[in-house]
Amino acid sequence: MEWLNVTAEQGLWGIFLSSFLSATVLPGGSELLLFGFLKLHPEQFWPALGLATVGNTLGGMTSYACGRYLPKWQRLDTLPHRERLESWGPAGLVLSWAPIIGDALCLAAGWLKLHWLPCLLFMALGKALRYALVGQGALL
Repeated sequence: MEWLNVTAEQGLWGIFLSSFLSATVLPGGSELLLFGFLKLHPEQFWPALGLATVGNTLGGMTSYACGRYLPKWQRLDTLPHRERLESWGPAGLVLSWAPIIGDALCLAAGWLKLHWLPCLLFMALGKALRYALVGQGALL
């Protein structure tokens, strides 16, 4: 069990990397990692929450960029929830935290060429709320 001895700094970098990768099409378990890290280092709540949110938001914006720069001839008309995202606009990205559809929403937002700044802000809000709930659960 010596391999479990991770410093708080190493754990925070791991949370950032895991949360970034989890927001792309790669599978990840950033919530589980955050939960376990906070069980070991509850005093690191705010840095861990911040890094998880930033990493996951940057990953979501990577998907957004991929969608934005796909050639228009790519047939993305069948993206899940595309119509909802068109009607909701960037505010729909509050749901970007959701498994499976979150990645598609980020990709669709880029493809629809929604303005990047509101997309970034709504994406960060949704992801921060999710990580805050996970973090609170770890502190109970």
